[in-house]
Amino acid sequence: MTSTGIRLHAPAPGWSIPADVVVVGSGVAGLTAALRCEAAGLTTVVVTKARLDDGSTRWAQGGIAAALGDGDTPEQHRDDTLVAGAGLCDENAVRLLVSEGPDAVRRLIDTGARFDTDDAGSIQLTREGGHHRRRIAHAGGDATGAEISRALVDAVRARGLRTIENALVLDLLTDAEGRTAGVTLHVMGEGQHDGVGAVHAPAVVLATGGMGQVFSATTNPSVSTGDGVALALRAGAEVSDLEFVQFHPTVLFLGPDAEGQQPLVSEAVRGEGAHLVDDDGTRFMLGQHELAELAPRDIVAKGITRRMQEMGAEHMYLDARHFGAHMWEHRFPTILAACRAHGIDPVTQPIPVAPAAHYASGGVRTDDRGRTTVPGLYACGEVACTGVHGANRLASNSLLEGLVYAERLAADIAAEQAEQAGHTANGPHTRVPVPAPVPHPGTPAHPLLAPEDKLAVQRIMTEGAGVLRSAASLERAARRLAELHDRASDALDGEGKTAEPGVDTWEATNLLDVARVLVAAAALREETRGCHWREDHADRDDAHWRRHLVVTLRADRSLAVRTTESADFPPTR
Repeated sequence: MTSTGIRLHAPAPGWSIPADVVVVGSGVAGLTAALRCEAAGLTTVVVTKARLDDGSTRWAQGGIAAALGDGDTPEQHRDDTLVAGAGLCDENAVRLLVSEGPDAVRRLIDTGARFDTDDAGSIQLTREGGHHRRRIAHAGGDATGAEISRALVDAVRARGLRTIENALVLDLLTDAEGRTAGVTLHVMGEGQHDGVGAVHAPAVVLATGGMGQVFSATTNPSVSTGDGVALALRAGAEVSDLEFVQFHPTVLFLGPDAEGQQPLVSEAVRGEGAHLVDDDGTRFMLGQHELAELAPRDIVAKGITRRMQEMGAEHMYLDARHFGAHMWEHRFPTILAACRAHGIDPVTQPIPVAPAAHYASGGVRTDDRGRTTVPGLYACGEVACTGVHGANRLASNSLLEGLVYAERLAADIAAEQAEQAGHTANGPHTRVPVPAPVPHPGTPAHPLLAPEDKLAVQRIMTEGAGVLRSAASLERAARRLAELHDRASDALDGEGKTAEPGVDTWEATNLLDVARVLVAAAALREETRGCHWREDHADRDDAHWRRHLVVTLRADRSLAVRTTESADFPPTR
């Protein structure tokens, strides 16, 4: 691994704290990793961009998938995951997920998470797209993420972990040998506008969630601006599979000009028997796939988009009027409230829906212990690319992946630091010395975008790299993104300063970083596979493209792209 030497334009840290581990993010992956590291005796600091319970996890409605039901097996779960991944899953990563998943869910329950149960006390299981069995555990009907977040946040507070809330992570700190030495961060609302501090630690866990805000309409919260992937790129880490962005098929349609976070209508609604229909009331998914409305998400999103094109419509409908008021109120209270808040009553009306950006199957490339290609840097959850999801995530595998791989990386960090402490101080309880970070550079190597460019990036990506893509649309997107990048570069003055450092400019710059990688990968992958849909290359091409695209950032901020030899990832170390 070669460091790029690139950092965001920001002041040198004015304060610092030491730790054994710093976890960036407070969803299921981040808090699980933090709790496991703390339980292993490591001094752990959690940094999160908003409040502890404000990440993407709490927005998850459907549930968490695991082979918990009678007659279900990890092998069946594996098979459904591999089918959804369209030939690009790393089979070892999937095997670990499904085999370790059931016990990981039980440990989550032991931590305090309360799932919905039947009268006998057994966990209620539902079904979602791509699953041939009921294996989705849920909580509060359609508030699974909120319950998991509550349980983990309560556990973190009970254990007294140090947390830094409302903090935007900026860049990875490394020592003279390129090993991780911590992170820089800005605590929003405290101190001066561009005040920066640091957490010094030999291990950093990225659990920053997704990058849905790179598109105009998304189910992701406003904090999902690709910060972790952008940080990893600047640190020299490999990222992979960013072209595989899952567009959730059924997002409440709020109008053609709606932007930002949109209300999700969970796949579990279809799992309980809702139908997708067009303006004429026709169930258009029948005959397109054996599972009809419960086909994998990429197939349903494409089916909806095709029907919209055929009919010149802006949306389709999800019809669950046959559920009745009681089922809506008890099984899907969150969705019912969201629809009614926007003037739609699902009890008496079909719900207008359209696809919107939902989940990034790709991210920072890791091995099966969460290790990236940068020594000491780990990643888990949506920011990571473990190889589990391949070209399309199976519904409700995301919470499980965050849980399983957070536990795996925490075990690796604890083992590695115990070994280093034993070697350096001849004692298992001696702390590993915190590496001395390379001094903060005097001038930035990365220009900042103006705040208004964030909206420009989102519109470019929606128009050129959304559900439907082509060589022409991706070329236009790449050219317009390059213009934004070049304009920011040309604005550098004699002191190396572009736009004013701050949350809005740092976020816009991070979005541009991930957008450039996504578009470059999507342009190179000349096939349709999973949630990557090329209108000009409509077929899947296993001979040429049953492999991953791996991207790194060069010191001159250009992109280096290579392909793997197979669908399985090579080692990171």
